[in-house]
Amino acid sequence: MADANAPSIPGLPSGVEEGSVFRSLFAAYPDSLLVVDQSGRIVLANPSAAAMLGYAADELVGLSVEALVPDSIRPRHAAFREAYGRAPRPRPMGTDMELVAKRKDGSEVMVEIALSPLQNQGLPFVVAAIRDIGAYPRVKQALQRARYSEHLAQLGRLAVDTRDLQVVLAQVPDIVATALQVEVAMVWLLDGSQREFRLASGVGLVADESVGLRIANRPDTQPGYVLSQGCPVVVTDYREERRFTVPPAYLEAGLVSALAVPLSDRGRVTGMLSVRATAARRFGDEEIRFLESVASLLATSLQRVQTEEALNHAQRLESVGQLTGGIAHDFNNLLTIIQGNLQVLEELPQLAADGYAQQLVAAAARASRRGAELTGKLLAFSRRQMLQPDAVDVRQMLHSLTDMLRRTLDQRIQIEIDADDPCPAVRADPGQLESALLNIAINARDAMPEGGRLHFRAEACDALPATVRQELSDADAGRRFVALSIADSGTGMTDAVMEHLFEPFFTTKEAGRGTGLGLSTVYGFVKQSRGAIAIDSKLNAGTTVTLYLPQVEAEVASAATPADEDPIEVEAEATLAPGLRVMLVEDDAEVRQVVHTFLTTLGCEVATAANAEQALPAMAAEATPFDLLLSDIALGPGMRGTRLAAEAVQRQPRLAVLLMSGFSAELLDADREAPPGWELLRKPYSRSELARAMARALLNVASY
Repeated sequence: MADANAPSIPGLPSGVEEGSVFRSLFAAYPDSLLVVDQSGRIVLANPSAAAMLGYAADELVGLSVEALVPDSIRPRHAAFREAYGRAPRPRPMGTDMELVAKRKDGSEVMVEIALSPLQNQGLPFVVAAIRDIGAYPRVKQALQRARYSEHLAQLGRLAVDTRDLQVVLAQVPDIVATALQVEVAMVWLLDGSQREFRLASGVGLVADESVGLRIANRPDTQPGYVLSQGCPVVVTDYREERRFTVPPAYLEAGLVSALAVPLSDRGRVTGMLSVRATAARRFGDEEIRFLESVASLLATSLQRVQTEEALNHAQRLESVGQLTGGIAHDFNNLLTIIQGNLQVLEELPQLAADGYAQQLVAAAARASRRGAELTGKLLAFSRRQMLQPDAVDVRQMLHSLTDMLRRTLDQRIQIEIDADDPCPAVRADPGQLESALLNIAINARDAMPEGGRLHFRAEACDALPATVRQELSDADAGRRFVALSIADSGTGMTDAVMEHLFEPFFTTKEAGRGTGLGLSTVYGFVKQSRGAIAIDSKLNAGTTVTLYLPQVEAEVASAATPADEDPIEVEAEATLAPGLRVMLVEDDAEVRQVVHTFLTTLGCEVATAANAEQALPAMAAEATPFDLLLSDIALGPGMRGTRLAAEAVQRQPRLAVLLMSGFSAELLDADREAPPGWELLRKPYSRSELARAMARALLNVASY
């Protein structure tokens, strides 16, 4: 019988009990609902709660709510529930962002919880409404992007560190299938005659499919159709596909949707990367972008192998330089977008107090930084990196490097360090010096397959050995140096090998293990740094590589401030004047959006343009002049960023200029051609790095 005192529902059809309406609402409500008594026992649970928590509805009834709380926070939760029971009050969602629920299988889910006491209705219960915030579209998309960036960085490291193309091909499907959480992933390559596609690798293959399978290059096959289109192809439902023939085995295996992107080499399709799923309409824009990035990296790896096989030593060095520069440009733009969005995501109020989401964002940020290191390695192959010499504390660098090597090298290798204290600072590019030392350490590791000893030493060197002194000019030879040596107890080298050691592409390692660019890169870096290198090695008696790098001049060293104490470096964001007017010119829309967000959060007034032809009229039309021009160097067809800056400064001499690029060769050219007051910024960069570069550019103008 209905409660006579209960409020009636206006417009309720005759014969319909209010109790049945409320029961229906409780069952149909999309959020998880639990009705809990004063002892913490669940008396009612709706289907949404059962589905989210992994229980049957009748299993939840009678269960203590403490069973739904992770063990680590259960005592704190019990204390909160007891205090809440003494003074129950409504609590809306969103007031506590650190809530986690425990499912029946032990897994955890991030939730928001609203509490509604029913005591004022004469009932000794509390209604808990629970919502899975991981299902929020914005959060879900951010976490998905973080996962994709992690796997993309993993593939990037594999592509650079593994010279064996077959190893890369074998692992790409696993990485892609794991990232996209799909059942099937495959790599198809077009043969030299372009008549057939060969299945190079795959996971989750259906019946009649195996590695080595060949399919004719015809438009009625999926690989042939993708080649004919030259762009990504999405299949929403195989059962309705009419553009090409669908093998019956796909339908028998329950596959429904698919995505395929072409592998291209300088505009020519050379293969296809495809994925398939048992769910319909599984692939959207995010998946397309991820798979295109993977295809770009894979196509680059294929191109690299083919190029190295086709060219002689001199031609190889130039081709790798062009190849890696192109990769760096595209990949650095991609990393700028990833890093920028991750930084914005990290500062969102919704996630600021969410420890689990912050962990995911931090993991993705670390992966994107490793991706930036990857582009640096690629540029080092061709010696196209732009050196940024600075005072380097070699003692501190060696300790940092050896700490990392102890965690990553063979545990059978004993690592020792012996550095003067104090040791004079050297003038070199810190990143490239660390890369050179790492290159030598990896060579030493390979020379000690059964383990051994790796010894680092740094000491002041006032007198150079005669053989080393001959390599330097008279002016450079008269300077003071620091000797950085790395000695191993490995297999050593013969005199014949020593004669070719610094030649590009010369390697003693087995096929697929070495590029032959390691010591060539080290040699080039040392020479660019106005230093010298010496190697002492005997067969079966180990090798010692010594870098002689110039000391920082005493007066410069004493006046130098460590980077972490430089007021411009630390306070850049704070010192940028509010309302700073910036003209941002960037042809990549997603990069432009990221940089625009950075600038607005720095308090700038920002105008944007996609190219120089849009920027110049926009700047001229403004009554108030701009304070800073921030432009990419490569702006597609038309005027380049360097020319744009020159014309803009001619019209407004007090305009500060900051040029950016992900292409190291462009930065090198700009460094040679640009006036001293212009600043250069390498992609990818963080908001703080952007702020520091802007502060330097503005300071340059102010000092004129």
